[in-house]
Amino acid sequence: MALSLLASCSTYHGLFAARSATAAAGPAATMPPYAPAPSASSAEVGPRFALFGFGEGDKKPAPAAAPTEPPDIDCPGVEIRQGASTFQQSGADNGSIALSLRYQANFIRFARECALNAGNVVMKVGVEGRVILGPAGTPGPLTLPVRLAVVKEGLEPKTIWTKFYMVPVVMPPGQPNVLFTHVEEDMSFPNPPGDDLDKYVVYVGFDPDSAEAEKKKPPPRPAPKKPAAKR
Repeated sequence: MALSLLASCSTYHGLFAARSATAAAGPAATMPPYAPAPSASSAEVGPRFALFGFGEGDKKPAPAAAPTEPPDIDCPGVEIRQGASTFQQSGADNGSIALSLRYQANFIRFARECALNAGNVVMKVGVEGRVILGPAGTPGPLTLPVRLAVVKEGLEPKTIWTKFYMVPVVMPPGQPNVLFTHVEEDMSFPNPPGDDLDKYVVYVGFDPDSAEAEKKKPPPRPAPKKPAAKR
């Protein structure tokens, strides 16, 4: 009985020793314990970060010392400014508002990412929309007046950052609608104290008033000509 018991104990330890040796000689030997196999979620996040530029650069290992500030933060949400979701351009009045419409643009979706850099919140915001050709519209280039703004909401809303863009779009022949995109890569502002960042909102909207103001600006003066070099 004692011999039988010893034999069974030897078999028990032998099985686990053999399994450990097999595991060491298998995938774990070719993949370090600190490099797990990529999951589907990490595969999805990778291209998204590459698209906006975060997560790229040096692949050197992080220093042993703990960072002074977290690498990622919760981004402010992106919303359409009330009354600025649609932009229309019409041609000459021909007795019908609908038939004089050249094109109409609207927003579809947004993307955003945030990072901390030297005490500043650095955001990258992407906007996608669609332009639909109207009855009076023709193929060709056009521009859309788009404004992005970061606002601290509260009893007295405060604009933290704002920028106006004229987004170029080309309507190809024979196509009734086309998508447009715009990405702001350097929306930067100081990181607010406490949880004030939760009150920040990124607003996007069409801004035809700023487009009219841009048209009224005098053209830039030409650069002075350099004197011809003496021979």
